[in-house]
Amino acid sequence: MIYVLIAVGAIWGLGVLFKVPTSRRWVLIGILLAAVLLAHAVLPPTHPLPRLFGGTFAGWATLVGVLIAIAGYGRGLRALRARARPAEATPSGPFNDTELDRYARHIVLREIGGTGQKALKEARVLVVGAGGLGSPALLYLAGAGVGTLGVIDDDVVDNSNLQRQVIHPDAALGTPKVFSAEAAMKAQNPYVTVRPYNRRLTEEIAEELFADYDLILEGSDNFDTRYLVNRVAAKLGKPVIGAALTQWEGQISVWDPARGTPCYACVFPEAPAEGLAPSCAEAGVLSPLPGVVGSMMAVEAVKAITQAGEGLRGRMLIYDALYGDTRLIKLKRRADCPVCGTQT
Repeated sequence: MIYVLIAVGAIWGLGVLFKVPTSRRWVLIGILLAAVLLAHAVLPPTHPLPRLFGGTFAGWATLVGVLIAIAGYGRGLRALRARARPAEATPSGPFNDTELDRYARHIVLREIGGTGQKALKEARVLVVGAGGLGSPALLYLAGAGVGTLGVIDDDVVDNSNLQRQVIHPDAALGTPKVFSAEAAMKAQNPYVTVRPYNRRLTEEIAEELFADYDLILEGSDNFDTRYLVNRVAAKLGKPVIGAALTQWEGQISVWDPARGTPCYACVFPEAPAEGLAPSCAEAGVLSPLPGVVGSMMAVEAVKAITQAGEGLRGRMLIYDALYGDTRLIKLKRRADCPVCGTQT
């Protein structure tokens, strides 16, 4: 028996020395033990080979059986441990440990803190348009932890969009923008709820849709939608963060007549004549410009939700990327505004 034990030790030691996987070492030991059993089973006890191995067939069979039982028990225990999942502790607050770590940079900000982050998680924000402005706004609002994000757009991802609409990858060409945006937001932050509306915003659905949200971000590329959003939001008392782009310039403001500040129609009572305000397709637009202004929209949204700082209510920020110039213009509410005017 001593020779078998020496052989087993040699197999194991050489396996460690040459970094042979443990499973292969056990296979070699198993082959050796099988040879010992076979020798005792088919050869007479007086044969030199059984005498070299020592012991009896019954003794070796018992030893092999015990080893197999031990190995099987260990494997089964490991399998059970692999399948077992520790019960998640019920969080004592609105955030689990992963979320607390994710939003830590917000929570340490004095102006936001835990209360502000909780407000973000409970907030419901609708973004009109998943294009140039909507792309960065949606990504940053998802990253910031806004609990429910709606996005409405009836367009599909086109190759010409990819120059600036960073939420959409090349693989999403031909996909409805809202579903492409949803995938990107969920990949960025699985802890937010995304509601995609693959349809055009119309008078028939606007009021019912807006009623389910606390804040509207308007990033469309046409005046009809801008006036529609302004009119319905003003009626419901919902604040709107609106922005627009052209070539190298962007503008952004917060329209909130329910809190005494102008609405969009106060400043722009009528759409410009055809040809005076060409679209991005006609006039062009700098690729990073929507990222700058769309990110500003997300900043204003976070401030509005957490009540941090001073927002752009009653003011318009104009950013000129070509000359690196930023201006702030004070806005006044019009008493005769057909949307929010105070004249009777």
